[in-house]
Amino acid sequence: MLNENEENICKVIQADFGFRNIIETQLAELTTIRQAANLAVKNLEIWTKPVPIKTPIHLWPSRSELLPEPKGIVGIMSPWNYPLSLALSPAIAAIAAGNQVWLKPSERSPRTSGYLAKLIAQYFNPIEISIITGNQQVAQAFADLPFDHLFFTGSTRVGQLVAQAAAANLTPVTLELGGKSPAIIDQSAALDDTARRIIYGKFFNAGQTCIAPDYLLVPRNQEKSLIEALKKSLQIMYPSGSGLTHPIDALQLDRWQNLLTDASQSGGQVVHLYDTTPIDYPFMPSLVLNPPSKARVTTQEIFGPILPIICYDSMSEAIDWINHLPTPLALYWFGNNAKLRAEVLEKTQSGGVTCNDTLLHYSNPNLPFGGLGASGMGSNHGKHGFDTFSHFKPVLSMRGFLGIRALGGTRLAHPPYGKRIQRLMKILKTSKI
Repeated sequence: MLNENEENICKVIQADFGFRNIIETQLAELTTIRQAANLAVKNLEIWTKPVPIKTPIHLWPSRSELLPEPKGIVGIMSPWNYPLSLALSPAIAAIAAGNQVWLKPSERSPRTSGYLAKLIAQYFNPIEISIITGNQQVAQAFADLPFDHLFFTGSTRVGQLVAQAAAANLTPVTLELGGKSPAIIDQSAALDDTARRIIYGKFFNAGQTCIAPDYLLVPRNQEKSLIEALKKSLQIMYPSGSGLTHPIDALQLDRWQNLLTDASQSGGQVVHLYDTTPIDYPFMPSLVLNPPSKARVTTQEIFGPILPIICYDSMSEAIDWINHLPTPLALYWFGNNAKLRAEVLEKTQSGGVTCNDTLLHYSNPNLPFGGLGASGMGSNHGKHGFDTFSHFKPVLSMRGFLGIRALGGTRLAHPPYGKRIQRLMKILKTSKI
């Protein structure tokens, strides 16, 4: 499906965003889906095998195993920021596990959602995967259905509503949400290289990425040098705004502008990353220096080309700042101090971590991807996605010693109870699991 329609897929995604570089679409959408499909095809025979489980000595020679089986009908609610990959990647895992899939893509990327619906109907039998498009009312009705598993990617606020709807049906859910993903810059970090990698992670898809660096924690004495390095990196990679992905719609652009206005009015210092107004871009990418705790850029996931910088005097102060906010979906560490890196990993929680770069932990299909607490629950990718959409049914097969059924299973514990069961109880007291 992808190979035969790649050009049209890139065009409809481009139409939804107004502008998004085709390379970004190929990297984040098409490559990601191909990797997921290839990994599943390559490993499916292994993933579907029964998993042997250790059997306690008092149950010998019986054998135990976990038998993976599909949960049934899986509902997938996907967002607009990566409208293809965040719809099809979990669908691949669900189909690999043997489930039927019903997909509800976002109404904020209507061209992509509509074209995907056309392709799904063309390439798949409805009992394999079906798709429904529509507005928020359709999405709400979709979440209310008694699926055997419901997979949602989106904001924390909407994720809470989805979880509440699923709870009414006792439907298990996987929630891939967002949050404020910090990037910690240590004194030992190489600033020019660090700045370039942060700019890439922040401005890929214009920051409309759930694991984009949401704010920077910077040693106080490195703030000015880092600002200059960030400006230089952005100008090299996106001169005068050229090549930057546009906001998905006018609502998103208004939100970015309101975030900057609120940051300035709250007392934060707004620093523009370009010296002049971008020629080909409808928004001025900006830093917000040391925003107050009440500012929206401090409390809300930004999801755009705005990057707060918060200065710290000690690593413990930076760790405290992270821990006073809800658990983020991603955390980034830049530096060469192994001891401080270990301290950060030990004393903070996050859905995933990349050290000395951004976004890369997501790109490894063998690593689980998911959140924790406010950033989500459950995981996807590769074998972890297969496990998410599978029920591992425990099976114990009774076998008797030397083939004698009377010497196996519950037979020795059957009533009437007497000396035999008393001897058995003594054995169970001292037996090793």
